[in-house]
Amino acid sequence: MIEVVTNRKWRWRAHLIAAGYMLTAALLIWRAVELQVLDNQFLQDQGDARHLRTDVIQAHRGMITARNGEPLAVSTTVDSVWVNPKELQNLDSDLSRLAYLTGLEPGVLKQKVTERLERDFVYVRRHMSPNDAARITSEEIPGVYLLREYRRFYPASEVTAHMLGFTNIDDEGQEGLELAFDDWLRGRNGAKRVLRDRLGRTVENVENIRSPEPGKTLVSSIDLRIQYLAYRELKAVIQENNAKSGSIVVVDSKTSEILALANQPSFNPNNRDSLIGEHYRNRAVTDQFEPGSSFKPFPIAAAIEAGRVTPDTLIDTSPGILKVGGYAVEDERNYGVIDVTTVLKRSVNVGASKIALSLKGDYLWSTLTRFGFGSPTGSGLPGESTGKLAHYQRWRPIGQATLAYGYGVAVTPLQLAQAYSIIAEDGVRKPLSILVNNKRPHGESIISAKTARTVRGMMEAVVSSDGTGHRAAVDGYRVAGKTGTARKAIAGGYSTERHVSIFAGMAPVSDPRLVAVVVIDEPSTGNYYGSVVAAPVFSRVMSGALRLLDVPPDSNKTLDDEPETIVAARYTP
Repeated sequence: MIEVVTNRKWRWRAHLIAAGYMLTAALLIWRAVELQVLDNQFLQDQGDARHLRTDVIQAHRGMITARNGEPLAVSTTVDSVWVNPKELQNLDSDLSRLAYLTGLEPGVLKQKVTERLERDFVYVRRHMSPNDAARITSEEIPGVYLLREYRRFYPASEVTAHMLGFTNIDDEGQEGLELAFDDWLRGRNGAKRVLRDRLGRTVENVENIRSPEPGKTLVSSIDLRIQYLAYRELKAVIQENNAKSGSIVVVDSKTSEILALANQPSFNPNNRDSLIGEHYRNRAVTDQFEPGSSFKPFPIAAAIEAGRVTPDTLIDTSPGILKVGGYAVEDERNYGVIDVTTVLKRSVNVGASKIALSLKGDYLWSTLTRFGFGSPTGSGLPGESTGKLAHYQRWRPIGQATLAYGYGVAVTPLQLAQAYSIIAEDGVRKPLSILVNNKRPHGESIISAKTARTVRGMMEAVVSSDGTGHRAAVDGYRVAGKTGTARKAIAGGYSTERHVSIFAGMAPVSDPRLVAVVVIDEPSTGNYYGSVVAAPVFSRVMSGALRLLDVPPDSNKTLDDEPETIVAARYTP
């Protein structure tokens, strides 16, 4: 009897357990049917959440070209490697493999990733070549991805470095045109939704969210042929004279376009690791210097405009020294009684000072200000200095006297080029442009065309066979210009060992087309006069540039017409 009861008890329990299993199975089947057939959106959403991603579509930066279409700055495709730390399956082994493939130190990479474990995106290495990046994807390391980006490349390298500037690793402009026109050049990234597999590989483009907008092309005013010529000659003279630095600017006076701008020392913008602030500073735009005698044409122009002198007006420079308020203005020798043209031709300080002192301070200051001294040129290049021109109310008599030969005033090479362009353009001042300008810009009249032409004629005498600037002459062309040699200011006065050598001029005189300024800072091999160091550079650059632009010669005179000693001196800095 007891045995029968026990069997019935266990039979009841077995039925109960079987019913439970059947009910559970039914519920699971129903849930599966519901999720797979009746309401499959939940699983779809969960799958999408795990495999759908929004990818950035990189927009390339706009190209910068020279005026004739040659590419100066272009963007090339590169791949950047990044990881999602949360998806790494074996932190140590995965990162060790990744460090080997990217050439990074394993310990450094591991520390970088472990410090950011809570993030979904960590850069590993930026801007790898597509071939090197392909090796990484072939390893199929979970959580490791590639991002297509663009890297800036400069075909002319250091030749155009200061004018173009460079971008940072995120393709943002940092210097030069890249910085000044960053908004114009920078593109707008797009976005797309993609489907990825478990290894992070894109298997399908699901949706285009936003199309990328590439940056716009920027056409600079630079003539790459003249730029190469100017850079080569500048670098050669810097090395030959063991100079500290130098700058050269070439301007089309008709359009006020900057055709060439170069500095030394330079840098390679394609190698960001080598960037040194001292090297990538655009000295032609930022560095100020006292222009010395290259400044003399402007006070003389003011005196001619005021009717105080003419080219033939006689000035007594005896005895070669001028006392002004306890100070002395001196020349290397006594030139005696000479006309104003000779003052400029022989660069006579006493004569220039007497002319400047004959003018009222407010008038002289006003004229020099209109020439652009003390204000930017309007070139649009970043970091441009305004120079220094003290207000006339702060001038002392000796200050006005020394101003006549370029002391007590500070200019940049670009400012000096603009001022000489005013004389070249019959007294009209126009803003300089680093962008191509298809139309001849309007300008402001600073001095009369008659005065400008008169000063041009006087400066042509400077480049004659017995002028201080004869080494700046160019075969077949009439050249006008002015030499300058300035001592550098030091604590307590001016150095007798540190100089700045300058030559500024224009050609052809009959109808000026080009203006060029050459500035050499601290030549140290013995020669330091602007007539010896800077003038020959001007001659070679101007000679090549005029022929490259097919500017018709305006003189039958050749260098061979001059005495042999002068010809030899011209090409022996």
